[in-house]
Amino acid sequence: MLDDLNTPVSSSIIDRDTPPKKTERVEIPPRHSISAREHLLQQEISSTELRERAWVEIDLAALAHNVRQVKRLLSVNAQLMAVVKADAYGHGAVTVAQTVLQHGATWLGVATIGEGIELRKAGIDAPILILGATHSPEQIRALAHFSLQPTLVSPQQARVFEQTLSSLHQSGAVHVKLDTGMSRLGVPWQQAVEFLQLVSRCPHLRIASIYSHLATADSPDPTVMQLQQQRFENAIANLRAAGINIPRLHLANSAATLTDPQLHYDLVRVGLGIYGLYPAPHLQPTIDLKPVLQVKARVTQVKIIPPGTGVSYGHQFIADREMLLAVVGIGYADGVPRNLSHKMKVSIRGQMIPQIGAITMDQLMLDASAIPDLQVGEVVTLLGQDGNNFISADDWAATLGTISWEILCSFKHRLPRVAVSR
Repeated sequence: MLDDLNTPVSSSIIDRDTPPKKTERVEIPPRHSISAREHLLQQEISSTELRERAWVEIDLAALAHNVRQVKRLLSVNAQLMAVVKADAYGHGAVTVAQTVLQHGATWLGVATIGEGIELRKAGIDAPILILGATHSPEQIRALAHFSLQPTLVSPQQARVFEQTLSSLHQSGAVHVKLDTGMSRLGVPWQQAVEFLQLVSRCPHLRIASIYSHLATADSPDPTVMQLQQQRFENAIANLRAAGINIPRLHLANSAATLTDPQLHYDLVRVGLGIYGLYPAPHLQPTIDLKPVLQVKARVTQVKIIPPGTGVSYGHQFIADREMLLAVVGIGYADGVPRNLSHKMKVSIRGQMIPQIGAITMDQLMLDASAIPDLQVGEVVTLLGQDGNNFISADDWAATLGTISWEILCSFKHRLPRVAVSR
């Protein structure tokens, strides 16, 4: 028996179950190795069911363009480290890493050992810096086995690394991070000489770089950034005076890379910029970036609801007129924030369509009255370009009072990443 919670007469279902048109896309490789039979089954599912619901498109041409644009900004001899942590900010780490290395990046940066191992298992042999902390002998053995380069931030950590690598009869490259004002991971910059002298006395540790991280590089006010740079420079000057060899220096993140060539040193660490987003609005004139990621889904049902009909959990939305309601197969479990309920619009056929009702775990609803002939299976653009409409992660972030980094990193792995070139 049909649910009769709503006072009005039940909605009339429109028979628009037209199968979606076939589209040819290149599926990004799965994250874990599987058998040939399982892979074939996965391909069959991916070509039908999975991409008929919702997916993320990754524009490899835009990614390559962004890498080239960043490379053009770099000072002479500065190299590019592409930061591909958090599954390349939700874009798919393996495919992104392969693409950026083909177009000019020479280093990769990740946060965890697992992220580095994933890249190694995919056949990527570029140097990989682990930006997060690693401490245990088990972690160190994994680093050594997969040729991953750790960040050192404390004397105790350095001693454990020396002892473990000695037991393995191996030496390893290490990167020393100085805290110049971020107040996060790092050796206090005032203790740089003492710490580097300790590391230099460890025969199994080979200093590969010294670096720091800027806290306010995306701010129009450069005061704190300049203070951090001065502290970094002071620490380096003291190290050189103490006779400590420094093969490589790096300080700049995406914002600093776009701000000042004097911050480039030997290497820049660029994350957000290669994905086509600007760290701050005032940096847009410095470089032409193209967003790489688009989020799309399909209409799964279309029906007319009468005035007074409540929509979704809690009936936070009540139709004030007869309305064409469209159900879309994507929800907060996929990475669409529930707090965007009633606050977002999507694009269909180049028209902006409002979302209504609470966004649910796997689905959301639209007031599609502006498209009376809307069909099941039509593509809905949540983020990206559709006709003359462009919806960006910055738009969502502004609505939610957060940052675009968080939006990008929220898209879950049940959304297939599909590589395209526009």
